[in-house]
Amino acid sequence: MTNQNHIIPRVLPFAIYILFLAVGDYLTPLFNSLGMDAKWLYAVKIITVFALMISYRRCYVELSILPKMTHLIYAANAGLVVFLIWVLPYPTWATLGGDVQGFNPSEGQEQFDVILWISIRLFGAAMIVPVMEELFWRSFLMRWLDNHAFLSVSPASVSFFAIVTSSILFGLEHHLWLAGLFAGLIYAMLYKISRNLWVPIFAHAVTNGFLGMWIVATGNWQYW
Repeated sequence: MTNQNHIIPRVLPFAIYILFLAVGDYLTPLFNSLGMDAKWLYAVKIITVFALMISYRRCYVELSILPKMTHLIYAANAGLVVFLIWVLPYPTWATLGGDVQGFNPSEGQEQFDVILWISIRLFGAAMIVPVMEELFWRSFLMRWLDNHAFLSVSPASVSFFAIVTSSILFGLEHHLWLAGLFAGLIYAMLYKISRNLWVPIFAHAVTNGFLGMWIVATGNWQYW
């Protein structure tokens, strides 16, 4: 398998996810014209990304090794720390794109629709997004920055440059870029220390899971 064949399975799901974010405002009128609520665009996005990862599942050799239980315990604690970092109040300079209004799924919706939408959102955020993002940011990009034949790079040997650069870019993907930077550094170090991608995936899932439950409990929908 060529290097390009290794890259595409790790880049394409992430690229499609970002594409959905970029064109979401343009797809909303299309959904409305079809008599569909645009909030279900998230479900389409998650299903598309999940289907891509399933189709490429044999390519993800880094997911074939199960993590140690001690590493998962560290990951759970790290994920909780990132969640706490994420919900801190931040000054304007630590955010991108100005104020985010968010979306309250309970406004004008039947209870069943609200429960279904929240369930899909939690599933996507805690189960799909962590796998997709860690495959791209940590397994691919962080190692690729050191050596374009990235699968030959041991996570334990990734450079300071690769860790910091990939974490900065990871931060810039998010509205709360400073919180994203800290999260990227923590996930990167988990991968470097454990040498197992499931460890940062689990930490990422814990972060997103706690964040999702906190959003639902407090009504801070702007975090979604």
